[in-house]
Amino acid sequence: MAIGEILLLVFVFVIAGFLGVELISKVPSQLHTPLMSGTNAISGITIVGAISATAVALHTEGMLSNICGFVAIVLATINVVGGYLVTDRMLGMFKKKGDGKK
Repeated sequence: MAIGEILLLVFVFVIAGFLGVELISKVPSQLHTPLMSGTNAISGITIVGAISATAVALHTEGMLSNICGFVAIVLATINVVGGYLVTDRMLGMFKKKGDGKK
């Protein structure tokens, strides 16, 4: 990979980070739970992408690609599961005290 390509990828990553921070900081608290649910669905797509990239790496690349693919799958799975747990906890905060178990 050439230096110009690496700089372009770093530039896109930095801009995406700044944009993400700006967008998240502007979200009102009432919309946080629905947005988080939608983000979890998108993160599920990340798991599928990590699995398919790892499957390709198993047949073509070396051990480093396999390890990176496995780490990507694990981190994406943790992101999805943690997001759903946080969403469930936030939705639980809106339930009445008597609506629980009987």
